[in-house]
Amino acid sequence: MTTLERPRTVGELKASGYQILPVREEMRKNLIAKLRSGDEIFPGIYGYEETVIPHIVNAILAGQDIIFLGERGQAKSRIIRSLTSLLDDETPVLAHCELAENPFDPITRLGKDILAEKGDAAEIAWIGRDQRYGEKLATPDITIADLIGEVDPIKVAEGRYLSDELTIHYGLIPRTHRGIFCINELPDLAERIQVGLLNIMEERDVQIRGYRIRLPVDVFVVASANPEDYTNRGRIITPLKDRYGAQVRTHYPQKIEHEIGIMDAEHHPVPADFKVSVPAFMKEIIAEISRLARRSPDVNQRSGVSVRASIANYESMLANALRRSIVTGEDEVVPRVSDLPFVIPALSGKVEFETVEEGREDQIIDKLIQGAVVAVFNRYYNLGELEQVVNRFKAGVAVEVGDMTPSAEYVALVGQVEGMPAAVEKAGAGRSPAEVAAAAEFLLEGLHLNKRLNKDKVGGRVQYRG
Repeated sequence: MTTLERPRTVGELKASGYQILPVREEMRKNLIAKLRSGDEIFPGIYGYEETVIPHIVNAILAGQDIIFLGERGQAKSRIIRSLTSLLDDETPVLAHCELAENPFDPITRLGKDILAEKGDAAEIAWIGRDQRYGEKLATPDITIADLIGEVDPIKVAEGRYLSDELTIHYGLIPRTHRGIFCINELPDLAERIQVGLLNIMEERDVQIRGYRIRLPVDVFVVASANPEDYTNRGRIITPLKDRYGAQVRTHYPQKIEHEIGIMDAEHHPVPADFKVSVPAFMKEIIAEISRLARRSPDVNQRSGVSVRASIANYESMLANALRRSIVTGEDEVVPRVSDLPFVIPALSGKVEFETVEEGREDQIIDKLIQGAVVAVFNRYYNLGELEQVVNRFKAGVAVEVGDMTPSAEYVALVGQVEGMPAAVEKAGAGRSPAEVAAAAEFLLEGLHLNKRLNKDKVGGRVQYRG
């Protein structure tokens, strides 16, 4: 239906045979269509295909409100906002109303009066799916007025009685009528506000300043919470917990390729006038740092290690590689192992440490970086196949490098050390000098962490020797 063909009055809408479904049935209808066509249900969500998404699909098919439980950085908010893709592209509403009124069945006094006065001539408007989504971060200062509504003193001053429904200024949930409403961090809602939410979800019976109003709001209610707050601290009233039909547990990426996919999709890109090439092993190292942090006894696991940490680390690594390209005049941006220390400021702000001595945070992160490098290195290489390279260093070869060392110096080194060309090629490095440099550094650092080469810090540079 084109914009010109769309009905503009209630009478035209009736004549067109248009059906307005309750929001849950509308979402179920569109979900069924996606399942039948094989379309991706939540584009841009990685690693949930076999775990989280089936539970969401089942909840929507069952018409159940959903609460998402998970630590920070597990795509809870993104999934919730993606639920709008299951709404119709556009839907008709009664024009000149505060809420998104069903043109055939308005719920407010104003909507009913307009329909009674104008009948089939009542105007309708069309709103997009993005206008049918509401979201509120739960904070202790939220009031019933914010979520449900309040008497508007200006309307009272105009001469209306307090008992008149037209004096009410509706809150966020009624204003999301015929849509999806989300409350983030639900446990932070005060208990008395939770009671108000309970009523609007189940009984549709609300009291505002002692005035009781029956408000059958058609809203699909979703919420997010940290599992610890939701299950252990008793900060959710039991009746409200009972009203959510489905409790969906999210998780961090279970496979390293999922974490890498998120990094690739979400990071801020380098300016377009630079050629960027990120070796696979460098992406794996960044992802592995977060994966190790999620298991580290030095990191507070209750607060979690967000995927945003991986994204920020990836951006910081690329930033230093970009700085090197600018300083050395090279035309390609390729990150190296020597860029990894520059992720420390980014990661420091993304994790909470267990009680540690002042100043030890950087040491903990440095150990995570080393652990990630050696884990990825050992996936790429068997130490036995690198004996030729190790023996060459034992014979007296030494190399001094740093994050600002030009790529040409690494190319010369690889050409001089027997066994290094084949080892560099095995890392998947391309033929450009910058890619060869990245693979050479990866090889040297991996051998050092496996105790096959010595490493000495000389000012801002490092020296590898036998």
